[in-house]
Amino acid sequence: MSELETQVKKFQKELSAGTVALMLLAQLAKAEEPLYGYQIAKQLEQAGDGVLAGKQSALYPVLRNLDAAGLLSSEVEPSVAGPPRRYYRITAFGREVLSAWRVNWQQTQSLVNTVLQGAPL
Repeated sequence: MSELETQVKKFQKELSAGTVALMLLAQLAKAEEPLYGYQIAKQLEQAGDGVLAGKQSALYPVLRNLDAAGLLSSEVEPSVAGPPRRYYRITAFGREVLSAWRVNWQQTQSLVNTVLQGAPL
């Protein structure tokens, strides 16, 4: 792997660490019913034209952390075709946090875009 590829992978990892929780909350906020991890991963993969393909396992620790923080609630239900599934739903507190995170994300995105526009290539 070249040094360029190494740096790109490192950047992608650091960037995704902060944005995955935001995307998970947003996806669950628009869901009409509780979703299990694989469903959420597939929806995000479709929304991102496959960008998250093969990275579903990275979502599960974030879902557990959001659940532990009270931003999500979850319950396990038996599955006819395999192991039990944990279904997640966004909580009222999760909606409040999502709202605040959206504002922060928009401010950060605006700043980064402003700085990048002036950066020579």
